[in-house]
Amino acid sequence: MSFQKRLTSGEFVVLAEMNTPKGVDISELVNNARRIKGRVDAVIVPDMDNGIMRMSALAGGVLMHQQGVESIIHVYCRDRNRMALQGDILAAHVLGIQNLVVVHSEEMGKGDHRDAKPVDDLDELELLGAIQSLQQGADMAGFDLNGRPSFTVGCTMAPSADDAAFEKELSLARKKIEAGAQFVITPPVYDLNRFSAAMDAFKKLGVPIIPTVFLIKSVGIARYIANYEPGAHISEELIKRIRKAPDTEMECLKIAGETVAGLKEVAQGVHIITLGWEYRLPEILDYAGI
Repeated sequence: MSFQKRLTSGEFVVLAEMNTPKGVDISELVNNARRIKGRVDAVIVPDMDNGIMRMSALAGGVLMHQQGVESIIHVYCRDRNRMALQGDILAAHVLGIQNLVVVHSEEMGKGDHRDAKPVDDLDELELLGAIQSLQQGADMAGFDLNGRPSFTVGCTMAPSADDAAFEKELSLARKKIEAGAQFVITPPVYDLNRFSAAMDAFKKLGVPIIPTVFLIKSVGIARYIANYEPGAHISEELIKRIRKAPDTEMECLKIAGETVAGLKEVAQGVHIITLGWEYRLPEILDYAGI
């Protein structure tokens, strides 16, 4: 069953994120995709995430399909003007990619090409509107298309440091949904009880909510997130659990798996990010019972 069909039927969906290589050696990406084939519903492919120059998400999405894995590609406003964005979106459809996520892009100053000039011809709402227009058969200039694409389109929410910021993000998410987003990917969840309490607010958005599970790889990373990520809510108890574990890496994989299993009870899916540990995704899925 396709990602779109599972989403619309209310089935739980499992998404795994995989970055394309910084170069043309695709062996690691392909091997990681093969490891989880049949165990996830789709692979999300970022497009030069964190401002790091890599092979395009468009190519990554096609590579996923060649391995028999459905893909969802990120679409940003930072690197392309409205013509290039529309052209790539049409190309994605022709190449068999049926799912897009409109994502806020990081500043160039945080990446590896700090002298690159950002484009930002459109914002996220305008890009969602452009995708809707293409699906209705016209480009942003009002000219008719020779054949129209069709996509399942999602959006994301930014982390919230407090209740006021959360309400602001909910309001923005509503606007994105009005502009065409059909599902919402949330920031990473580190506290299941806290996320469950927020589900009443999420449900009012009226679309499937897919929380993110970020693999914590060490005590140092857990401490950094707790100190510097707004609204992360990583407890001292969790940090202590990682620190006292006889096998830190295995404990972190277990925690990620437990989080996935817990979210299965309250949300319609999960988005798993491992940042370089994609080869360990099968272990996370094992711990999650998936």
